[in-house]
Amino acid sequence: MLRGTMMDFPLTLQTILERAGKLFPKVEVVSRRPDRTVHRTTYGEVYGRARALAEALVKAGMRRGDRIATLMWNHAAHLEAYLGIPAMGGVVHTLNLRLHPGDIAQIVNHAGDRWLFVDDVLLPLYEKFAAQVRLERVVVVSQTGKPLAPGIEDYETFLAQAGGNFAYPKLDEDEAAAMCYTSGTTGMPKGVLYSHRAQVLHAFGIALQDCFGVGQRDVFLPVVPMFHANAWGVPYMTAMLGVKLVMPGPYLDPESLLDLFESEQVTVSAGVPTVWLGMLEALDKHPGRWKLAPQIRCICGGAAAPEALIRGLDRHGIEVRHSWGMTEMSPAGCTSRVKSTLLHLSEDEQYKLRAKQGLPFPFVEVRAVAAGGEVPWDGESLGELHVRGPWIAASYFNAPEESGRWTPDGWFATGDVVTIDPEGYIKIADRTKDLVKSGGEWISSVDLETTLMNHPDVKEAAVIAVPHPKWTERPLAVVVRKDGTATTEEELRAYLSSKFAKWQLPDAIVFVDAIPKTTVGKFQKTALRETYKDWKWEQASSKEA
Repeated sequence: MLRGTMMDFPLTLQTILERAGKLFPKVEVVSRRPDRTVHRTTYGEVYGRARALAEALVKAGMRRGDRIATLMWNHAAHLEAYLGIPAMGGVVHTLNLRLHPGDIAQIVNHAGDRWLFVDDVLLPLYEKFAAQVRLERVVVVSQTGKPLAPGIEDYETFLAQAGGNFAYPKLDEDEAAAMCYTSGTTGMPKGVLYSHRAQVLHAFGIALQDCFGVGQRDVFLPVVPMFHANAWGVPYMTAMLGVKLVMPGPYLDPESLLDLFESEQVTVSAGVPTVWLGMLEALDKHPGRWKLAPQIRCICGGAAAPEALIRGLDRHGIEVRHSWGMTEMSPAGCTSRVKSTLLHLSEDEQYKLRAKQGLPFPFVEVRAVAAGGEVPWDGESLGELHVRGPWIAASYFNAPEESGRWTPDGWFATGDVVTIDPEGYIKIADRTKDLVKSGGEWISSVDLETTLMNHPDVKEAAVIAVPHPKWTERPLAVVVRKDGTATTEEELRAYLSSKFAKWQLPDAIVFVDAIPKTTVGKFQKTALRETYKDWKWEQASSKEA
C-alpha cells in the first residue's frame, strides 16, 4: 500500500470552536428569552465562554467520556455547552424536555450522566424527576435574570472559576462528542453516541449548496430544538461557517417566529411541517404584515411535507427544501432539489419531485429491501430503506438487545418503507408500523395524508389502520379543517378518488379540533390508534369528534 503524504489531522469539534472564535468574533448570536426580550452576543464571546466552561469542568474533575446532560431551550448558553463540553473531551447529552419526567429520569440513568445544566425556567420539570436520578451536580442557567434560591449552583459563578488557561486535550476524532436519545416512537428511547468525526462531517454535508445550502452571509433560525437530534446539526454547521444564529427560545407559534424572521432578516430556517403549516396560514391571513428577507429557505423534515405547503410558501418567497433523517443519522440523510437535468419537467412534475424526501447526501448510501432482496429503483417497488455512511450510527449505546436494527452486511434498517425512482429520489410511503394492510394489499397512510392536506380546506390530516372484521385493517382518516371551512366527508372522498383506487380510500373520516403530536411535532399515531381502537365500522362513518 502506498500511503498519501497528507497530515494526520483529527476532525474534532475543537477546530470548529477555534474557527468560530478567531474568524467570526463579531458575528451575532441572538437568543429570545422567556420574557420575550432579546439577548445579543457574538461568536467571540461564545468562544471565550465555551473555553471557560471546558476549563471549569476539568478543574471540577470531569473526565474524557463523561456524559454531561443539558435541559435547555435554544439559546446562547446552550450553544456554549454544545461547543465547550466536547472541547474538554466530555459528551454533551441533550435531554428532551417534552418527555414525561419518568422517561427523562430513565434516560439520565441509562446514559450515566454525571452533571446536569438546566435553565431556571425548567427547574420545576427537573424537580419532578430529581429524586429518581443519580446526578453529582446540577448547575442552573438563568434565563429570567431573577436571583436563584440559596444552595442552587449558578452557571455564571461556575464559569468564573476558569482562569483563562484552558489547553485543549489531544482528542481522537472517533471519541464521543455528543449524545441523543431517540424520540421513543417504538418502545423506550435508545441512545445514539455521536463521534467528533461524525459531527464534523455532518456539518460539512448539510452546509452544501444542494443540501441545506448555507453560507456565511446567511441568518439561520433553527426552530428544531437543540434538545432533540442536535438541532439537525445546525449549531455545529453555523459555528463552522460563522453564520449569524437566531434562537427563538420557547416561543414557537407562527406570529412569534415571523416577528423574529422580520426583525433579524432570517434567510434560512429548519423545522417540522406543522411549524410551516402554521406559518403559511398566518402569512395567508395577514398579507403584508411581515417584511421578510427575500428568497428564504426553510428546511422541512420530521414528517412528510404536503405539496400544497411547498406551493403555498413559494407564493410568499419561501423555498421549502424537503429533507429526511433520523436520530441515528446525526440526523440528516437527504434533501429534495430538482436536478439540472430535470429542469425541463413541467411545474407540476417538479413540485412532485420537491415533495419527495429527495436525494441522499454525499457519503450517505441507500437501498430499499423487501423479502426477496434489494428492490429496483423504478419509483414503484416498495422496500424498507437501509442506509450507511460516516455519520450513521453502528449501534445504540449500551443496548445490545437492539442490534437487530443493523444488517449482517453493515446497513442500518430505518423502518421506513420507500420507493426510489430511477433518478435516485427517495419517497417514503410509510413507517413499517403505519402501513395499512387491507385484504393482503398495502395502503400508504402518508400518501393519503399528504393528499388530504393538499385540499384547500384541510389544515391537518392523519391516517391510521383500524381493525376490520373482513379486510384485517382499513384506513381511518382524522382531519382538522381550516378555520371558517365546512368541508364534508363526501367532498374529501371525491377529492381523493381522483388520485386513489376505491379500495385505497379511507372508509371513514373523523373531523377533530386538533391532532395529538409527539414531543417534536410529529403526528402521534399511537395516541390516535388508542383512541379509535374500538371503532365500529357499521356506525355512521362521518364523525365530529
